[in-house]
Amino acid sequence: MKLKRVARATGLVFAVSLMMALMAPLAQATTPAPGYEKFAGCPSPSENPAIAGCVYSVVTGGHFQMGNKDVPITNPMPLSGGVEEGLVGFSYNSQGGLKPVKQKVPGGVVGLTGLTWLLELLGSDALTLYAVTELAGQPQLGVTQINLPVKVHLINSVLGGKCYVGSNSSPINLHLTTETTSPPPPNLPISGKIPAFSLNEETGIISLKGGKYVDNSFAAPGASGCVLTLFGFIPISINGLVNSQSGLPAAAGTNETIQNIDTDLVESPLVYP
Repeated sequence: MKLKRVARATGLVFAVSLMMALMAPLAQATTPAPGYEKFAGCPSPSENPAIAGCVYSVVTGGHFQMGNKDVPITNPMPLSGGVEEGLVGFSYNSQGGLKPVKQKVPGGVVGLTGLTWLLELLGSDALTLYAVTELAGQPQLGVTQINLPVKVHLINSVLGGKCYVGSNSSPINLHLTTETTSPPPPNLPISGKIPAFSLNEETGIISLKGGKYVDNSFAAPGASGCVLTLFGFIPISINGLVNSQSGLPAAAGTNETIQNIDTDLVESPLVYP
């Protein structure tokens, strides 16, 4: 009996060891090498063998104006993933994409809706409004041009959880450029700035710093899913109110975004050796 118990125990240890050995290559394949942790959102070869380069890009500042609402970008917004040869085919894993970073909207919910009586009912702290930019399609990245389909999530507890400007089916299509725009009127041309290039020979990371990317030719759709919930259980649709107060939908030539962007690029085999 004792020999049988030892045999079973030995067999169990062997089975666990074999399972760990089989799992180890997968863990190694999806974990960036030391020094490349920021590129964790880049798909590993096991996730997407077509990926040739890894990208980590951060919007460090600027503003996003749609209709008559202008939101300053005060909190950095990271975008990470991987690209195929020629900087095409951007994709990302569960750790990548555009991080959901809150930006404070001037005027709060009262400014968004025009309902001044909400101040007396709920107080100013409860009416703080945030805008979170989310991807609504596949970005196309370049050194001087970035195409970014997005939607903007308006976040406050009294608006419900689905108040958006733009959607996956009707995104805000940003065509960001470092060059000079040619917008429809009444907007006038504005110019960006090409980022400064540098190479870290030790890590192989290419850095593009201080880029200024602009677009004032995009259109912005109307809001959808905005519901004012009073006393926690009385829902009132306020899409029309938000649109009229915010000047939405807003035609091309009446909106503008300026985004200061720093980007790091590196070959995928350096991230996942």
